[in-house]
Amino acid sequence: MELRSPAFEDGGLIPKQYTEDGNNFSPPLRWDGVPAGAAELALIVDDPDAPRPKPFVHWVVYKIPPDAVGLPQGVPRDEELRNPLGAVQGLNDFARYSLGYRGPAPPKGHGVHRYHFHLYALDQPLTLGPGVEKDALLRAMQGHILDEAELIGTYQRA
Repeated sequence: MELRSPAFEDGGLIPKQYTEDGNNFSPPLRWDGVPAGAAELALIVDDPDAPRPKPFVHWVVYKIPPDAVGLPQGVPRDEELRNPLGAVQGLNDFARYSLGYRGPAPPKGHGVHRYHFHLYALDQPLTLGPGVEKDALLRAMQGHILDEAELIGTYQRA
């Protein structure tokens, strides 16, 4: 599989509009090469450079239909999505809005952070409802990942 964004190149700077310093829109994502046997897709976005023991979670989306080709810019912070229909969102690590996408917000002066967008193709549908955390999603996916793709964006606050 291949995961990309029309908003930034792999390894490139995430534009401000997709960060806490801008409009905090989720960036548009596109993918292809989903394996024929995929039953659904899942997406996790996290920051391993956050000053804490575990990567900071920015977005969790799962139950994405296998025929979906991407996610639009500005996905609403709803439990269940209309585009793509059937997808649901999990919890991020922010306190103010715990559901849906929250953009990069590294501590000022902490340097460049890398934001990993992980897309997974799963061999069976998950039995999870909306609002799960990253670790619960990873446990549910264990042994069911057919393929995965990664896109990395960077961001830094002055």
